[in-house]
Amino acid sequence: MSVKVIIFDFDGTVADTFETIVNISNLLAPEFGYQKATPEDIVKYRNLTSRDVIKESGVSLFKLPFILKRLKIELNSKIHYLTPIPGIKETLFELKKQGNTIGIITSNDKENVLSFLDKNGMPDLFDFIYSSKNIFGKSKIINKFIKQNKLKPEQIIYIGDETRDIEAAKKSHIKVIAVTWGFNGKQILAKQNPDFLIEKPSELISALGRL
Repeated sequence: MSVKVIIFDFDGTVADTFETIVNISNLLAPEFGYQKATPEDIVKYRNLTSRDVIKESGVSLFKLPFILKRLKIELNSKIHYLTPIPGIKETLFELKKQGNTIGIITSNDKENVLSFLDKNGMPDLFDFIYSSKNIFGKSKIINKFIKQNKLKPEQIIYIGDETRDIEAAKKSHIKVIAVTWGFNGKQILAKQNPDFLIEKPSELISALGRL
């Protein structure tokens, strides 16, 4: 396999955080003045881009940074209850066994990620973890990582579960594999034209081998 560096998103891609994040978001709704998401809303949101979800939810862009900060704090208190996406741990170990460099770029707090990895027996699996406070700032982190490590974009592939992950990868001119087991649904992910679209972790190794 020619891929040298494999970058993962965290929430929804490695960690099964979907239901927990929805519950926390609804818990914060009265405090920050937006409507709680109903089950019907969740179905609709899964098939919208990340930017359109924010518009549809009625969340104030001014309040968004404060909401995200509170969400991360609440998520930290529940990190020990979270579990890996079924099958992802085995896939990650196989990728590491093959000699790949594996890392995480996420909008979650680095402390949350480290706590999760330690609790689930993966403390030394990832070679690097970068956190971006801006949910649409991943491309800047990717570009900084490429420059600092003197890499070429073609050496890197990003793996994520949201449309914003695909956007970030394309903005940084790197290949991207979208996964359907996280936040966004298959239909909206496909519309963003990722290099590959997979439905279970066991398909990841095969997809990487074809890039």
